[in-house]
Amino acid sequence: MQDFSSLDGAILIDKPAGPTSHDVVDAIRRRFQIKKVGHCGTLDPNATGLLIIVLGRGTKLSEKLMGDDKVYEGTIKFGETTNSYDADGEILETKPVPPLTLEMLNEEANKFIGDQMQMPPMVSAIKMNGVPLYKLARKGIEVVREPRLIHIYNFRFTNYSEPLGEFRVTCTKGTYVRSIAHDLGQKLGCGAHLAKLRRCVSGKFDVADAKRLDEILNLPPNELEKRVIPFLKLAAS
Repeated sequence: MQDFSSLDGAILIDKPAGPTSHDVVDAIRRRFQIKKVGHCGTLDPNATGLLIIVLGRGTKLSEKLMGDDKVYEGTIKFGETTNSYDADGEILETKPVPPLTLEMLNEEANKFIGDQMQMPPMVSAIKMNGVPLYKLARKGIEVVREPRLIHIYNFRFTNYSEPLGEFRVTCTKGTYVRSIAHDLGQKLGCGAHLAKLRRCVSGKFDVADAKRLDEILNLPPNELEKRVIPFLKLAAS
């Protein structure tokens, strides 16, 4: 049987708003001098929550872990459309918000449940001829994107106070939650964008079991291994 070190596996990070997922990978690589470090599923810079960081031979399981279903909680702001579909982008259009209720929002949200072809936003890391779309978007270039098949298991609003609606969604990998926000805004006729997003669950892993990034980075090197989910446990998950 192949021998694994105590650092071959994964750690669960509760990512703060600000750093990119790659920034988190770099910080852990530098702090603990680990050559192979990766992440399983990108979170946008201002998104928070569960980020699975794979270490050493654990990086071989990246694709497997990335394929798991996800649960997110967040806030949608109605009445404003942005070019990135979230609060980081430029406001393209502002419209009055019609009288909405929690019941009305959930009625519309129910229409999103099931299989659907979703159009990725221009401001995304998807590559076109080797160039990330967000780089083209920065130059004001918009290209035709291929819609992708996704599945939404559940989408429900838990609170609404104009113009903000709080929601929870369970979906397959590759789902752009900000595209859901944008598409819902278009259906309602007032526009919308994703104001906040937090990943709560990825596969069998929950953000409740994660540690804040600053807590992990402040650990002595010999304490990190106590936070590592071993390779064989990951492979069996």
